[in-house]
Amino acid sequence: MKKRIIVQFSIMIICIALIITSMIAYNLRETGINSSINTAKSISEVVKNGLTSHMINGNMDQRDTFINSISNMSNVKQLWFVRANAVTEQYGAGQENEKIRDQIDNRVIRTGKMEYKLYENFATNETIMRVTIPYLANTEGNVNCLTCHNVKYGETLGAVSIELDINDLKQVGLQSIYLLIGITLGSMLLVIFITSNILKPYIQLFEKIAISIKEAINGRFIQVKKPYKLSSDMVLFTDDFNMLLESYKATFDDIDKKLKYFIGQTTSKENKTPLDESKLIITNLSNLYQFKKEIEQDQTKEEIFNRLVQVLRNQFHQKHFTIYQTNLKEETREIVSQVGTLNFCCPSNMSNPALCRSARTNNDVVSVDFHNPCPCFTQSDYYYYCTSTNINKNTIIVINFVLETKEELQYVKDNIAFIKSYINEAAPSIEVKILLQALKDSAFRDGLTGLYNRKFLDEYIKKALPQVLRDNKKLAVLMLDMDHFKSVNDEYGHDIGDLVLKELGYILIQNVRESDLVIRFGGEEFIVILNNIDSIESALLVANKIREQVAQNEIDVYAGTKLRKTVSIGLSIFPDDGKTFDGVCKNADIALYEAKNKGRNQVVVFNESQVSSIDLF
Repeated sequence: MKKRIIVQFSIMIICIALIITSMIAYNLRETGINSSINTAKSISEVVKNGLTSHMINGNMDQRDTFINSISNMSNVKQLWFVRANAVTEQYGAGQENEKIRDQIDNRVIRTGKMEYKLYENFATNETIMRVTIPYLANTEGNVNCLTCHNVKYGETLGAVSIELDINDLKQVGLQSIYLLIGITLGSMLLVIFITSNILKPYIQLFEKIAISIKEAINGRFIQVKKPYKLSSDMVLFTDDFNMLLESYKATFDDIDKKLKYFIGQTTSKENKTPLDESKLIITNLSNLYQFKKEIEQDQTKEEIFNRLVQVLRNQFHQKHFTIYQTNLKEETREIVSQVGTLNFCCPSNMSNPALCRSARTNNDVVSVDFHNPCPCFTQSDYYYYCTSTNINKNTIIVINFVLETKEELQYVKDNIAFIKSYINEAAPSIEVKILLQALKDSAFRDGLTGLYNRKFLDEYIKKALPQVLRDNKKLAVLMLDMDHFKSVNDEYGHDIGDLVLKELGYILIQNVRESDLVIRFGGEEFIVILNNIDSIESALLVANKIREQVAQNEIDVYAGTKLRKTVSIGLSIFPDDGKTFDGVCKNADIALYEAKNKGRNQVVVFNESQVSSIDLF
């Protein structure tokens, strides 16, 4: 730094010296030229006055002697006089040496303006100044040129050309220039020496401050040691700078510690300073806060997961990932959301969640070189990162990222703390939604069979029937009752009775569509609602299928004992058999009792004649 400043300062001084020297050299040259011209003008005046005197006195024949005498003056190399055409016409051509010699003489005679030219002969080291001065007709002074010459006022009568040797003058100028250059160089060296010693401590201080600032950018706050010979103002400035660094260090350490406490420890990233990392953490905290405010307004866990998917795609640029919700206690696993086409998780993990290493250990599972931590991921052309978060005691969320390059994998590693912060922030809200759903399910589901209950049926019908009427569709109501169920409880106990009811519920679910509805109506009585049926025959086909499946089903009781049961089914159609759902259910119940009266284990379709033939009470 010091050398660079001195070099720059020296270059500046040299440039200034060159400019000044050039200006002085130019002025000396111009002064020499002007001095030569003035000398030539003086000699010219002497020549003109002498020639005028010779002409008046009538001794023009002696003018050569006069001209030669002047030519012998010091520094005069040559001197000659030429006549203009007007004088030649009046007095004749004159002598041979009075004729025009060159273009300069010709131009001066023609224009009446003085000309000069500088000749330098480097071989002989001679410098000649040629000056040609016009002799104009005038009436000034004691001489009136118009009395002797037939010319107009101001017309050119002739010209005097003088060649002066200005070599001495040139030498004086060169000596002045050399002296000036010497003085300038000496002054420059003196200034550089004095300046370098004066500026030395300040330059050292500047270098130390520059190093300290660079280190501070990288998160290392280094105090600046004061160089010697600093002024009191600079000493005070240095102390203030060190106090500022100390304050920044304390503040930065506190912010960094608290930020990493909130967001989690992050991996130091290449080409990122601690200040950059803190800025990144603050940005993510701001986004995280906004995320938290948004999910608080979401009504379902599906909305929360969808928002989490958007963050992973838009903020963290993930193209292929799958979110799983796992319940290790119930041994269930479902895909909540899948983005992209790459999903290489074992299908067996869906039926046996304990096989998932991340879910089982509750740790991150990442692709590494030379061996595979996850036995389920066998794609050697891709990489993976699995992370899990506990939602509650039994529920775990696992996110499986599939990456196409090592750079993408490293990006996930670098940002996993931020990604987990979003998952952890969403976890309590997801848990609340799961608990609310469980609470809702407990209110609408039968505790024994897991089927919907009568309360759910009431809520469902309120919404379903108007839609059925608008679409001009039909639905079938199957009223089922387990035959001789009381004898099961009496002979085998209520535990076996409960098992029989569970088996019946399972058979019902297996033999209807997802759009259909299975309800435990009470005790051993069940209702099946078949939506959008084509005809009564199709409903009857489903009912008989259920009846046959129940009759064929064997239930293990104990000690190798197997139990078979049958059901009776009554079938009624809405809106053919009733204008209200309660009326249709009543008619299905009438058909059910008809089936029981006819010997059980059969399906009976409702008709009006059954109303009078069955005593319901």
